[in-house]
Amino acid sequence: MSGANQRPRLHTTESCDSGIFDERILLLVFQSIKWDIHALCATASVSRKLRAVANRLLWREVCVYRAPRMIEALTNGGSSSRIGGGWHALAKLLFFCCGGESTRHFQLSQSCPGHFVKASRFSKTSGRSFLTKKCRNDLLYVSDPCEHPRGNDTEDDLGIYRGVFRGFMKSRTRACLVARQVELEERVRCPFCGSRVWSMTTARLLPKTAAKRLGSQEGGLEYFVCVNGHMHGACWLIHLSSDEGESTDREIDDDGYSDDDGGGDAHCVVTWLLLKLRGELPHVLSAEWMDSDDHNGLKRNIKWGCL
Repeated sequence: MSGANQRPRLHTTESCDSGIFDERILLLVFQSIKWDIHALCATASVSRKLRAVANRLLWREVCVYRAPRMIEALTNGGSSSRIGGGWHALAKLLFFCCGGESTRHFQLSQSCPGHFVKASRFSKTSGRSFLTKKCRNDLLYVSDPCEHPRGNDTEDDLGIYRGVFRGFMKSRTRACLVARQVELEERVRCPFCGSRVWSMTTARLLPKTAAKRLGSQEGGLEYFVCVNGHMHGACWLIHLSSDEGESTDREIDDDGYSDDDGGGDAHCVVTWLLLKLRGELPHVLSAEWMDSDDHNGLKRNIKWGCL
């Protein structure tokens, strides 16, 4: 069995008040709403205990659910449940455009705020375009750029992209950065895990193929890689016609997130969790439900906050 499909041991308790913290129950809850990222973020902020459960289990599960092939490749199909920077950071990378601001090598007239994305596509074929010839054996997934119009037809649109390396600590890219004694940036941090970053422009590890892949001009982009292997960057996108913008050679892992996937149900779930913590629900949800065959009935009750 591949590492992406293996599950950590679930923690349960016999306390009558433990239903909300029972990990098997929480897995069913989020499976029923298709791992809605907004509901998961809200749940992780309800209490320290739920945040601990999210950090230990739920962030990993949402990554596996949304991009199974990508996660299998990043973990080498092994049984380890750890990943550089943590699963919460990888989940943020999958679902959040980090926005952009001016840096030494890339100037913006005004900063661009980050936001959740409705859909993202990550490609290892695109990732190879960001690697120099010496580093082509590394595995890097890179998203399509998130387009931010500048409100002026004469200006190129701003593109924000992000990515992640497999096994960055042992990668050829990191070895080149260390061998060249490239200093970590003083003012820029990874928007996903908060770690320090290297500028690939400063390191002269930015190949010309990256601009071609993004649809940008040479010198019109910059990106950073953090010590945990998360990548983020910005570029100026040349205006193209629909025919010119098509590409057919990408291998894509689609995380396919949509704001409409379980949105109403997600609101019910968060409401149910808050009421449960306040002790305002008439019944207690326990792990005993998991032993029954009526899983669909359980999901219906959870969906409408009836428990």
